[in-house]
Amino acid sequence: MSGFNKVVDSYEEAMAGLEDGMTILAGGFGLCGIPENLINQVKSSGVKDLTIVSNNCGIDGFGLGVLLEDRQIKKMVSSYVGENALFEQQLLAGELEVELTPQGTLAEKMRAGGAGIPAFYTATGFGTPVGEGKEVREFSGRSYILEESITGDFAIVKGWKADKFGNVIYRHTAQNFNPLAATAGKITVVEVEEIVEPGELDPAHIHTPGIYVNRIIKGNFEKRIEQRTVRSN
Repeated sequence: MSGFNKVVDSYEEAMAGLEDGMTILAGGFGLCGIPENLINQVKSSGVKDLTIVSNNCGIDGFGLGVLLEDRQIKKMVSSYVGENALFEQQLLAGELEVELTPQGTLAEKMRAGGAGIPAFYTATGFGTPVGEGKEVREFSGRSYILEESITGDFAIVKGWKADKFGNVIYRHTAQNFNPLAATAGKITVVEVEEIVEPGELDPAHIHTPGIYVNRIIKGNFEKRIEQRTVRSN
């Protein structure tokens, strides 16, 4: 990797510098748009005591769920526990710290972190356990709680297509938490299905400008369906 070319050739290089105790922001929603190969590299690296910020924690044996198997996650900041039995088991046993955050608030925490905004007020969670211990202010007769923004040591992101300069396009619903996470990492790593030459992407279609991206890698993806429902005969 040299100059403006942000392409790396291996997942070891993509996640170089990852250490115990770091915070990782992970894009995706359920199994949609998750950086599955980057997650597998985190598992292979053996790092421990991680704080993972993501909408949920994958499923048993896939996605972020694989990091629970060797107890690599110390704290999970998420909106949804989902159908991950190991997640539930470790949470109830007190082996995993979980900070449940309303989904819109979590998205805004990442967006604000990427924009350099340290905190913001929201009405979501006021008067509930979410708001306990947080500063409260009133605006126009309505109460709001103060939420701090989130940044990470790493952001791992799944894109559809990127150029070698790191400009990224997401496909359909993969535009969930990926663009937000991409802006809020000190080191942002994006894995994509296709890498093209600079100038081949229509500038009007780019979702994440390359200024936010440190490393790009081309991957192969399994693209599982979390729950397949079919019509009976």
